[in-house]
Amino acid sequence: MPVAISPLTPDLWPAFEDLFGKQGACYGCWCTHFRLPPATRRENNRERNKEHIRARIERGPPPGLLAFEGDRAVGWMQIGPRADVPEWNNAGRGSAPVDPADASDPAAWAISCFFLRTGVRGRGLTHQLVQGGLAFARDSGARFVEACPMDLSKDSRSISLFVGSTRVFERAGFARVVERKAGRPLMRYVL
Repeated sequence: MPVAISPLTPDLWPAFEDLFGKQGACYGCWCTHFRLPPATRRENNRERNKEHIRARIERGPPPGLLAFEGDRAVGWMQIGPRADVPEWNNAGRGSAPVDPADASDPAAWAISCFFLRTGVRGRGLTHQLVQGGLAFARDSGARFVEACPMDLSKDSRSISLFVGSTRVFERAGFARVVERKAGRPLMRYVL
């Protein structure tokens, strides 16, 4: 079945909620890991995380893209300005910006998370989401898009693959910028 990629707008909340399920994907994260400070994440539960991301979606602009097969969301990719995912910018992370000014530059974008339904994994959906994300970023005035994926994983179903696989980004034309943590390069696509 063909896949359609759409920015996550408030009207698509039911599809996003269905994709993430009752648990909220990744143990109730609701894609807030890079949005909230560690202390807040420890205090929050899945319902507060859900409320946080719903308020963010309602506030706009779209914080990412949904992939649809028919009317059913089958995949998600968080993409937007680095400032929208402040924890992604922390100096101790492999994803920290090379130029600290990029953390607040609205034209410096990041792809920070993916979530796919189990039944669609291994079908190239992350590749399609990345391509859709590059077009979305270009249309939104981004200068470049960065990612900090994993080189290797012993299991393609590993929860740590929420950051994506390096080979997906290499295939899309991203270049390695720096590798501060073994196996976790910061990669960039200049638009």
